[in-house]
Amino acid sequence: MRLIQYLDAAGQARVGVTAGAAEPVHTLAGVHSTYELALAALVAGRTLQAQVASLPGAAGAEPYGEILAQGRVLPPLTHPDPARCLVSGTGLTHLGSAATRDAMHQKLSGDEAALSDSMRMFKWGMEGGRPAAQARGVQPEWFYKGDGSIVVAPGAALVSPEFALDGGEEPELVGLYVIDAQGRPARLGFAIGNEFSDHVTERQNYLYLAHSKLRPCAVGPELRLGPLPADLRGSSRIRRGEAVLWEKPFVTGEANMCHTLDNLEFHHFKYAAHRRPGDVHLHFFGTATLSFADGVQAQPGDRFEIELPGFGAPLSNPLAMAPADFAPGGVRAL
Repeated sequence: MRLIQYLDAAGQARVGVTAGAAEPVHTLAGVHSTYELALAALVAGRTLQAQVASLPGAAGAEPYGEILAQGRVLPPLTHPDPARCLVSGTGLTHLGSAATRDAMHQKLSGDEAALSDSMRMFKWGMEGGRPAAQARGVQPEWFYKGDGSIVVAPGAALVSPEFALDGGEEPELVGLYVIDAQGRPARLGFAIGNEFSDHVTERQNYLYLAHSKLRPCAVGPELRLGPLPADLRGSSRIRRGEAVLWEKPFVTGEANMCHTLDNLEFHHFKYAAHRRPGDVHLHFFGTATLSFADGVQAQPGDRFEIELPGFGAPLSNPLAMAPADFAPGGVRAL
């Protein structure tokens, strides 16, 4: 089952069940957000799918293609207070991603003692990222991206700040979570994500990784419920006008990762501050494919498209550049 959050023709937030862009979206009666739906499922002790099944018949239907074309699709999970949504991610998690990441930091050496930090962390993941059930594996790279205010809707622009040196796509799988009243994380499901980072800044020095991640991101359009296939294969592309500037397949899912999802989730939610009742978390699981690694630099007006079969409509967002809005000396004393 796949869900979307969207605005109806009157501008009211709705949740609908979708079977594909060519099919109508069936609106859930009396539900105005997936957050509300998840909280109701937690109170009732049901899965999200069971909660959907327990609702009255559909409150109507709208053409999905029309909703997408009119820019009325919202991110698949939002919190009423964006400050209570934590957006984060883990890197160096995918087989094949180490060479891409390390090319930005340091050339590989045959001498293990000379491995860069990124290669060393990838090696740790290969050796200890897939522990037995209920066991603790090695912790991955982790980064903070922002709160819910940085998440843009499918179709909306990814706005790069004026000081950015690059604005590049990162096609990823995103886990969507709500923390229940007892402080236990509950995963609603997964969505496509464009983690969008400044790879030139990151390449200058690995300690700039934190700066490079403080950018907007896009998630959606759809929330996929239920078990996740181990092997997922999609496409990431950049369009410049009508032409495809760059395109490459990407893989994700546990079969293509050096960490299990359980291990990545444990190391994110082991921190008590990440288990505050009522909070929402959007967590990116990493990628192995970047246009930047192929020497591509996106320009304002280019459009990123990320497609993953089994997740419904592609995630599509144009790149834009923000004007300067803060200058040195902008802090005043009170």
